[in-house]
Amino acid sequence: MNHPHISPKFIQLLTFSAFLALLPWDLAYADPPYSFCPNTSNYTDGDQFQKNLNDVLHFLTSNASASKFYDSSTGNGTDHVYGAHMCLNYITNETCRDCIATAAQDILQVCPNTREAVVWEEVCQLRYSNQNFFGQVNVTGNIGLDNQQNISQPEQFKSVVKETLNNLTTEASAFNLSAKLMYATGEAAFEDKTIYALVQCTRDLSGDGCNSCLQTAITDVLNCCYFSIGARLLSRSCYLRYELYSFYGDASKSPSSTNDQGASGGKKMRTIITLMVVSACFALVLFASFIYCLVKKKAIKRVREGISRQANTRSDAGFPRIDLASIQAATDNFSDSNKLGEGGFGPVYKGILSDGKEVAVKRLSCCSEQGSEEFTNEVLLIMRLQHKNLVKLLGFCIDGEEKLLVYEFMPNRSLDVFLFDRSRRAQMDWNKRVNIIGGIARGVLYLHEDSRLRIIHRDLKASNVLLDYDLNPKIADFGMARIFAGTEGEANTAKIAGTFGYMAPEYAMQGTYSIKSDVFSFGVLLIEIITGRRNVGFHRTKRAPSLVAFAWTLWNEGNHVLELMDPMLKEESCSPDEFLRYLHIGLLCVQEDANERPTMSSVVVMLKSDSTTTSLCQPQQPAFSVGRFTDHYETSSPGFLSVNDLSISNVGPR
Repeated sequence: MNHPHISPKFIQLLTFSAFLALLPWDLAYADPPYSFCPNTSNYTDGDQFQKNLNDVLHFLTSNASASKFYDSSTGNGTDHVYGAHMCLNYITNETCRDCIATAAQDILQVCPNTREAVVWEEVCQLRYSNQNFFGQVNVTGNIGLDNQQNISQPEQFKSVVKETLNNLTTEASAFNLSAKLMYATGEAAFEDKTIYALVQCTRDLSGDGCNSCLQTAITDVLNCCYFSIGARLLSRSCYLRYELYSFYGDASKSPSSTNDQGASGGKKMRTIITLMVVSACFALVLFASFIYCLVKKKAIKRVREGISRQANTRSDAGFPRIDLASIQAATDNFSDSNKLGEGGFGPVYKGILSDGKEVAVKRLSCCSEQGSEEFTNEVLLIMRLQHKNLVKLLGFCIDGEEKLLVYEFMPNRSLDVFLFDRSRRAQMDWNKRVNIIGGIARGVLYLHEDSRLRIIHRDLKASNVLLDYDLNPKIADFGMARIFAGTEGEANTAKIAGTFGYMAPEYAMQGTYSIKSDVFSFGVLLIEIITGRRNVGFHRTKRAPSLVAFAWTLWNEGNHVLELMDPMLKEESCSPDEFLRYLHIGLLCVQEDANERPTMSSVVVMLKSDSTTTSLCQPQQPAFSVGRFTDHYETSSPGFLSVNDLSISNVGPR
């Protein structure tokens, strides 16, 4: 039998439809989409908000096959659009992609012309707003859906369900959960039945935020639906569901009638199972003709993916490819007037795409030592990383010798542009600097502990931190980053790549790098931010060849430490105690012994706490600077990528 014109999805639909016909009607929920359309201001067809919304929905749909959670934003002012999607973790990437594509269409129909909307499909949700909601818990507009069939002993059932959901909430929101998926499933016995439950939060939340959202969801669902044999709670920031059948994981465990009708119920169950088997056999026969083609197709796909990972990432993995002609038009054929700066990778250009969207285009230099390997590394890494303090990759292009990455445009360029320019630094008051430090810390923590991969950046510095419209930081440039597998803690390399002044001593001298190497770089960056001075190129006295060395000298002697404070901060309400606390944390991060440095999770806790310096452990001597020094630390117009940092790419360790 050969029916190549019959699609597998159509056969799956027939089989599932036949199965649904066998179920009692009181087991079926109302059909999705479920929606929440707040009564906010509307946009007009064709205006800038709608254009930005279409861009955000496109980005979310494009990235749905690469990540179960993704957020994106574009625009500015009243036309700024923030969006995010979440797929239930047990579904496949392909199902997630299809679900979000459906949600993107539905959200425009069920909430037309609104500046804020949420849509829930069967296994995913999609949300957008003109207000920044990333990382914020929102439980307004929660929707409870219950199965129409009631349980015989609702109070006892409610107690078991509550305990089960509370346990899963603790698991999903645990800060030290290795997978960091904000997701948990579990089972519990009730009489002769089994309760299956699932909870999940959007991954932009903290552990506390996830716990808060789910606790409210549990209260809401038990208030509205505790007497039902199954229910789900739809929230903007989290989701939960429980049933008397396995709706996740093992597909062989399918819905069944669970009413208390004795032998009649047993007969109905057997009838359902029998018809399911018949339907499954029928489906298998139809699928048989596709097996050879599908296997062959998948084999070819695996080969191509393997080649792309080793060569030039030819598979876009859900990220939109942008053709070379479009990029050339956007950058005026890479004209010097659009050039933002240049780094070890190559030049970076500002571009305006045909839809008016501003982008930054990183162009691989044909003679760069940091070549195809770094390009491949950056694409493969960034497509797996989703965090508000990491720069977003919007697309890429591979055309002959041209290899280009297209990022969201950061209007305020990089941190060094503001930090080491006297006039621009005046715009960075203490609160903005604290926000930047905290954002960088959270971004690095995500790389080390919260992402699905353990990643060491290896080149954290001021020029690799970009600033958005509101001076929020986004870590960029993952060309030097390395992935750690499992419980690995450190590695060695004979090729040292990074920037003098930010490199940890064990890495610069011995080629050993670990998460503590990034902690060292973060400490240097923190001290630079609060002092407004470069580490490399700081010549205060002969006894202090670097800013870190000078800071340690003053700290150790206990005299005149406050003279390190940026004079521009002294004119404001910057508390000396607060300055000293941040300096203390920075010195803890740059200690010479890597084992003495705190982890980034500890750093984030220290930054958030209101404790004084006396409650922190005393820092040990830092590693003083390695490498050469420039003769100045300020410039009037630095570029997009710092050209004053001395980068190295191939130094044999001692």
